[in-house]
Amino acid sequence: MGIKTREDYLAALQALRPNVYKFGELIEDVTTHPATKRTVESHALNYDAANDPELADMYTTVSTFTGEKILRWNSMMQNADDLIANMKMKRQNYRRTGSCTGAVCCGWNAQNVMWAITHDIDEEFGTNYQERLKDWILSAQSNGLAVAGAMTDAKGNRGLKPSQQPDPDTNVRVVEVRDDGIVIRGAKVMICGTAASHEIFVLPGGIYREPDQDFAVACVVPRDIEGLTIVEATHPSDRRELEETADVEVPNTGITQGWLLFEDVFVPNERVFMCKEWKYTSKVIQFFTANYRACIGACVAGQGDVMLGTSVLMARANGLSAKKFANKLVDMSVNNQITYGLGVGACAIGFQHPSGSFFADPLTAHTNKVMVATLPYEVKRLTQDIGGGIAETGCMPSYKDLANPEYGPLLQKYLKAGDCSGETRFKAARLAEWLTVGAGVPGCMHGGGSPDGAKLVIRFATPMEEYVDYAKKIMNIEEDVPEPEKPKRK
Repeated sequence: MGIKTREDYLAALQALRPNVYKFGELIEDVTTHPATKRTVESHALNYDAANDPELADMYTTVSTFTGEKILRWNSMMQNADDLIANMKMKRQNYRRTGSCTGAVCCGWNAQNVMWAITHDIDEEFGTNYQERLKDWILSAQSNGLAVAGAMTDAKGNRGLKPSQQPDPDTNVRVVEVRDDGIVIRGAKVMICGTAASHEIFVLPGGIYREPDQDFAVACVVPRDIEGLTIVEATHPSDRRELEETADVEVPNTGITQGWLLFEDVFVPNERVFMCKEWKYTSKVIQFFTANYRACIGACVAGQGDVMLGTSVLMARANGLSAKKFANKLVDMSVNNQITYGLGVGACAIGFQHPSGSFFADPLTAHTNKVMVATLPYEVKRLTQDIGGGIAETGCMPSYKDLANPEYGPLLQKYLKAGDCSGETRFKAARLAEWLTVGAGVPGCMHGGGSPDGAKLVIRFATPMEEYVDYAKKIMNIEEDVPEPEKPKRK
C-alpha cells in the first residue's frame, strides 16, 4: 500500500539509526527533538494531505508501473500535466507550511532525471542501471518513502576541478568498485530535508570530464546507512526554536539543511545507477535544473501567498485597513504569479525524453530561476513595509516576557493596536519576521543553483543569430553584419 499515513511516516523515521547531529548533540528521535521536529512536521503534513479527500488528488496519483494509487512524490513525470501537478503540490505545501519540504521534492526530481540518464547509459554500454532504478522506484512507491536529493558538494577551491583538489574528498567520489557494489567518500552539503527523509538520492554535483570520472556517481542510500553522518545547519531562529516557548515564537513547521559526511560508505549494486560514466553528467545537470528551476516558481509563489496573507493580518492588527495597502498587496500577488506562471509555461512547452521522462523547457525554466532570485525579495520587503517596524527582527520582546506575571500584562497592553489582542499581534509579527528573515526563507538566491549559472544557460540557449535573421528579414537586409573583430593590441 503506497498511501502511507502520518503515523506510518513517523514510525519509519523513528526506526532509523540515529545519525543526525546538531549543536554537538546526537539526535535520538528526529520526530520529537526541538531542532528537527518542525521539518518533520512539514513533511508529515504531506502524508495528511494524501489521506485528505479534499487534497488527495493533488498529493496522490497512479503508478505508471503498477496502476496502483501512490504518493505523487514517488511518481514518474511523463508529460506536461505531471510537471504542473508537481508545481501545484509545491505551492499548496508552502501555503500549508510556510516553508520547504525538500524530501518530497528533490528525490522525486532525481528519480525522474536518472530514469532518462540510465536509459541512455544502458543503450550505449549495455548496463542494467534502469532495471535497478525501476526496482528501487517500485519499492519507494510501495513504502511511500520521503527521499531527499543530494547534489551540491562541498567543492573545495572553486577554481579547481574535483580531480585537482588538494583534498579530493571535497566532492563525493567512488573510492572503490567491488563485484557487489561501490564505496563512496566525500561530502554533500546544504541538503534540504535530510532529517525528515527515509532515503537520500545522491547525484553528481557538476559536469565532469574523464579525469573527474570517479566523481560521476548516482545512487540511493538509506538515511541511516553505516558510514554516513549528518550535521544539521543552523539559521537565525534556531535558538528560539529550542526554547520552551518555541511553539508560540515560531511556526510548528520549517526546514533544515543537512551536511552529509560520507566516510567509506558501501552502496550495493542494486542501488547504483551511475558509476564513472562521466560524459552523462552534463545531462544530469541539464535535466535536473530544468525541472527544478521551473517548479521552484511554485515554491516561492506559495510562500508569497502566505506573506500576502500575513501582511493583511499585520495591517489589521496594527489598526489599519488592508485596503490602504492595496497597491502593495497587488504588487506582491503579481510577483507571486510571475514565478508561478513562468514555471507552468516552462512545463507546458517542455519535451519528452525517449525514456518517457518529461522535462521543462530549459530557456524558460532558467529564466524563471533568475526571477526567483529577484522577485521574492521584493515580496519580503513589502511584507516588512506593511507590517511596520514591529515586524522586523529584533523589535519585539520574547513570549516569555509577554507571559511574565510582573510586567507581561503591561507589554500585552502596549502591544495591542487594532481589534485583536496584543498576543495575536505578537504572533502575526513573529510570522512576518520568520517569513522574511528567519527559517521560513526558501533558497531564493541559490536554491537549485545560482542565478549566474542560470544566466549562462539562458545565454547559450537563446538563439541570438536566429533573432538577428528575423530583424534582417523584416527590413530586407541581405548584407552580412558580422561581429567586429577585437582590435589587436600594439
